[in-house]
Amino acid sequence: MGRAEAVKVQDKELEGDPVAPAAGQSKARPSSSGGADPGAATANDTATDETASHDTATSDIASDAAMAAVNGEPDDEADNPSGESSDDPAADATPAEPVSPHAERRAETMRIFRRMRTLPPGDPVRERLRAEVIEDHMAYARRIAARYGGHGEVVEDFVQVAYLGLVKAVDNFDPEHGTGFLGYATPMIMGEIKRYFRDATWDVHVPRRMQELSSALRKVTEALTQELGRSPSVAELADRVKATPEEVIEAMDAASAYTTASLDRPVRVDAAEGASLAEFVGGEDPRFEAVVNREVLKPLLAKLGERDKRILMMRFFRGMTQSQIGEELHVSQMQVSRLLTRILEDLRAGFE
Repeated sequence: MGRAEAVKVQDKELEGDPVAPAAGQSKARPSSSGGADPGAATANDTATDETASHDTATSDIASDAAMAAVNGEPDDEADNPSGESSDDPAADATPAEPVSPHAERRAETMRIFRRMRTLPPGDPVRERLRAEVIEDHMAYARRIAARYGGHGEVVEDFVQVAYLGLVKAVDNFDPEHGTGFLGYATPMIMGEIKRYFRDATWDVHVPRRMQELSSALRKVTEALTQELGRSPSVAELADRVKATPEEVIEAMDAASAYTTASLDRPVRVDAAEGASLAEFVGGEDPRFEAVVNREVLKPLLAKLGERDKRILMMRFFRGMTQSQIGEELHVSQMQVSRLLTRILEDLRAGFE
């Protein structure tokens, strides 16, 4: 008979004899006055209540066990009736957390570096381990180089520079200093890329001071524009970067030398399709100097007398000879020559 059925039979017996005393309890004795003893009745009532509570709990446990048996659930007490824990320490032990692949890879890298330090330079095993570490971290170097691909340079150039920084990091890394390899290699790779920016990416070489000031001005200009709500002045920029206004202007001019355009670069113009940039660049105007000279001559000519102006007009605008001018003015050709020489000397003196 199952445990659940036994409990049910016990419940039915209790229900058939509700006044049956509980085990270990005596019936109520009559008192000396002929009535029942109140103390004994109270004890019987208490025992009856405790028995009912025990029966209810037992019935609940039996019901739960019966439902578990119907549902096919395992009976923990049947498997382990004593309720004691298993003697197998492996069953009670808490499972260890799995180690991530990245942590295993870092630990393996440190083991390789420690082994490399025990080998002399030039050893074939050491060179093989060195090449292995470099190849394992080339993808990491490429990811760093890809951050700088939007500055007008080919990404492949930065990749090569990043590889150079990675090789230097592998050759100089000391695993006994307590720093991970990536923590040591990252600033070295970025430093090589920044050095390449400073030395090789400028189309026109400018002093390093101007390069650094130009880079600082870009950041300060953005910050001041947000603070002031307008474009900052040269004086405000100079005060923020701790430089003179002349240095700020020079750095602004140097910034335009970072990239240059080829004169042979084709441009798209509707009127001249396929033309190059050189065809649209202006050259030196041969008449520009003449315009300047004319503007200088205007106040000088205004100071000349009427006869001097007439001589210049007949000689240089009408194309008359000195003899013809002399006949017009009723003077000799020699006098006209001396007059022209004096007038021209006065005008040339005005240009100095």
